Amino acid sequence: MPLQPDYLLSRFFPPIEHAYSPRDTQLYALGVGLGTDPLDAGQLRYVYEGKDGQSLRALPTMANVLAYPGFWAREADTGINWQKILHAEQEIRIHAPLPASGRVKGTTRITGLWDKGESKGAFLQQTRDITDAETGRLLATVVQLSLLRGDGGFGAGGSAGAPPAPHAMPEGEPDQVCDLATPAQLALIYRLSGDLNPLHADPSVAAAAGFARPILHGMALMGVAAHAVLRTVLDYDDTRFAGMRVRFTAPAWPGDTLRTEMWVRDGTVSLRVTAVERNVVVLTNARVDLR
Repeated sequence: MPLQPDYLLSRFFPPIEHAYSPRDTQLYALGVGLGTDPLDAGQLRYVYEGKDGQSLRALPTMANVLAYPGFWAREADTGINWQKILHAEQEIRIHAPLPASGRVKGTTRITGLWDKGESKGAFLQQTRDITDAETGRLLATVVQLSLLRGDGGFGAGGSAGAPPAPHAMPEGEPDQVCDLATPAQLALIYRLSGDLNPLHADPSVAAAAGFARPILHGMALMGVAAHAVLRTVLDYDDTRFAGMRVRFTAPAWPGDTLRTEMWVRDGTVSLRVTAVERNVVVLTNARVDLR
């Protein structure tokens, strides 16, 4: 069936409950590259529970994998040409610190659908609120913007206005630069947090998609960039991390050295990430909001 904008904008998503343990929190942090320096106390707080067993912290970007509804665009009722979806942007807003373990509920809805025209595709925005399953307290909001390359030209019925404009990057030289080497097995670790797409593990699947090797998950790339800000600007104080928005521009590969350039202005850190060895910008028009 073709895409029906009225139906899609009102589509019901069953709430998802997700229980996670300290082990899951540690595995997520390892999957975005923390723990590579066993003497770095800042990194250890996200991968080690401490002598008291109570010192573990959850990285703010772990919100991306909590109560995730899965690849729902593949379901027949959506009318989406799912083979041509491109992940364009991701945003998280942290309302309260994520517990290192617990049970959360995710509620997903479609919050935008903008037609770019025949053969140009459409933008779809989905929003997920993550709450504590026991208290109902809102912990985080996750917003994903996807380009539906095969679904433009549906005409009336979409959202008014336009999708969010990209974050404007400052001019001049960055205030801070952080290089983080990623291990070659990073995607194989990250996928254990729930994204099992074989594109990130199977060389034959990657080759069929036009890549020389399995690529890094976009959400893992976002986590590496967040780590750079935590390390360089925040001294690993995640309580100051209020939110993050990124735009993906090219795939990163496990094993890349990722250079994050940072411009710190009035409570916002603007970001650009380059794969150093290949001189490819993989993430830009990005920002982290500070408390």
